[in-house]
Amino acid sequence: MVTVEQLAHDELQQLLSVLPPRVLAGLQGQDDLDDLLEIVLDLGRPPEARFSSGDVMLDEEPVGREDLQHVVSGVGDFGGDNRAGMERTLHRISAIRNRNGSVVGITCRVGRAVFGTIKIIEDLAYGGKNILLLGRPGVGKTTMLREVARVLADEARKRVIIVDTSNEIAGDGDIPHPAIGHARRMQVPAPTEQHGVMIEAVENHMPQVIIIDEMGTTQEAAAARTIAERGVQLVATAHGNTLDNLIMNPTLSDLIGGVQTVTLGDQEARFRGTQKTVLERKAPPTFDVVVEIQDWNEVAVHDDVAQVVDQWLRGYPVEPEIRHMNEDGNITRTAATRQNEAAPTPWAANEIRNRRGRNRNGRGQDTYEQYPPERFQDEADASGSAGPRLEARIFLFGVSRDKVEAALAERGATAEIVSELRRANVLLTTKNHYRRGSQLVRVAENNSVPVYVLRKNTVPQVGEFLTSMARDQGIELPPPSGRHKEEANAEAEAAARAEAEEAARRVLSGEFSVQLEPQRPYIRRLQHMLAEEFNLASASRGRDPQRGVLIYRP
Repeated sequence: MVTVEQLAHDELQQLLSVLPPRVLAGLQGQDDLDDLLEIVLDLGRPPEARFSSGDVMLDEEPVGREDLQHVVSGVGDFGGDNRAGMERTLHRISAIRNRNGSVVGITCRVGRAVFGTIKIIEDLAYGGKNILLLGRPGVGKTTMLREVARVLADEARKRVIIVDTSNEIAGDGDIPHPAIGHARRMQVPAPTEQHGVMIEAVENHMPQVIIIDEMGTTQEAAAARTIAERGVQLVATAHGNTLDNLIMNPTLSDLIGGVQTVTLGDQEARFRGTQKTVLERKAPPTFDVVVEIQDWNEVAVHDDVAQVVDQWLRGYPVEPEIRHMNEDGNITRTAATRQNEAAPTPWAANEIRNRRGRNRNGRGQDTYEQYPPERFQDEADASGSAGPRLEARIFLFGVSRDKVEAALAERGATAEIVSELRRANVLLTTKNHYRRGSQLVRVAENNSVPVYVLRKNTVPQVGEFLTSMARDQGIELPPPSGRHKEEANAEAEAAARAEAEEAARRVLSGEFSVQLEPQRPYIRRLQHMLAEEFNLASASRGRDPQRGVLIYRP
């Protein structure tokens, strides 16, 4: 019986056999072919091999047209997506063409069946949930999708059909690769016809599970919704690194319910503490679970997508479950809090209901930034019966009331916030609003009302103002308790962004890759997003706490 290792070795040799002899000779001198990821042949440039540990030049002589033709003649036909394969293997050969349609570059990606990758999400797959996998290119989405198909077909004994657009899941040729087990495969004539084959699979073949790779169009999103409404389990991948990317993607947002603009009535807007125009989820989501593949052994799981999207749109932090699988196959689960900076400021529903009719200055409700209700003190503290009270009547111009109240709560202090300038003895504004020379600011200055200017409308900035004002009154406020970690570390984040920008410029100037300093996961995600803005690739390397981002040419 052929072992998995022997099968992988034989398939790798099949790929190597189509390479030009001098390129093959350069590869055979490498002792880590098991870690080979890609072979890159670009016209007029030396051939390169990409390993998980880095890139290796295989020959000093540039690639010629005869080298490219040697590879093209040894593989299958290229489809409309410029991809080809090798029969009964998982390798993918992608072509780059010039304006005349001639091949001027080839990427030979080594395909391997990796068993056991489903273990980290097998409870979700066995539970019959519709699962959407997200992740950057090369992180293992298709590998996990292939393993899900095999396990559900062989171990769960379900009728599984794979809609294989580029023959990347089940390999090239008419006979599927054994890595998909007893799952059936339907090939797609052209990428533009994937949504039609998805519907055909349901109508003609009675599947219990449908597997789809790389959903990327509105028609495919609509087809997925149709399939889910017929009671068929869906497991698919889509373009995007995080749930945030998916929500903000107008093409694919329908997969998680869609986003629409809603105009609230005056009373509801006041009750929520928001503007009258807000974003809300349009429909039930197609997928029950979104899995962000962060690394080969780490994923972030967003269960109950409907609730998660609602929280995101209202500005609350979302809390994905981080799953990590160690070398022994044991899985650890931890909860992570991810702040949402893109959505509008939320309204704290429970707090509002508890405080209606008894807030300061006759307000029926207050708004809060994205912190849980227990972070704020009782109404007794806010009214001045507990904690040091600052002798100030503060009028806010361009500064959020919720940020002032959060800063007061952190320092255990109280102060009066007034809604009319004539009642104020302090005006608090931001640099941007002050520079505009507003009539409101001029009136305050003409009436000898002190004007305090903040650089930004943030809780730490407001806290510094409160501390300074308290010292002028002979009151020493306790320091903040460190709850605003992201804002408090703004300087460190700015430095990390600057480092990533400099690395991106170096890569664009000619360097192939630049390794950044180790960072925590949140900052690494920012650096990945920045690399994407420069149209560069990135990957996290190493183990925490020494895990850092590598930015390189795709």
